[in-house]
Amino acid sequence: MDPRDEAQPGQLETLAQVFSDQLLACLDECARGRKGLFSDVDLLGDEGSGGGWPEAAQLRELALALQGVFAQHEERNALLDEFLDLCSIHGESHPGERRLARSFLERIERGEVGSQPEKEKLPW
Repeated sequence: MDPRDEAQPGQLETLAQVFSDQLLACLDECARGRKGLFSDVDLLGDEGSGGGWPEAAQLRELALALQGVFAQHEERNALLDEFLDLCSIHGESHPGERRLARSFLERIERGEVGSQPEKEKLPW
């Protein structure tokens, strides 16, 4: 079932908690070295790395769907928004998924998710 189909306003909190639980589990695994949480793109060209990370791909799909659900109810979810922002970081200055995951986990633990860090204080 697509979460956009039948989400009631009271269900948004439940959907956000499910997303949060899955995100924290994936962030922990990524911080320990698993690649593929923030993008399917293999930035390092590891040919023998296996077939990707299906749970991470599902989490990104869920995040996009939930962002649409929250928008329909004219609400936002900071954790969701920041995760999708991190998924959009690519290029030469990309800090690496492991580093991004550790930094994001630390920000979540400090309760800083949703606040905009100053440019010079970005951890990556």
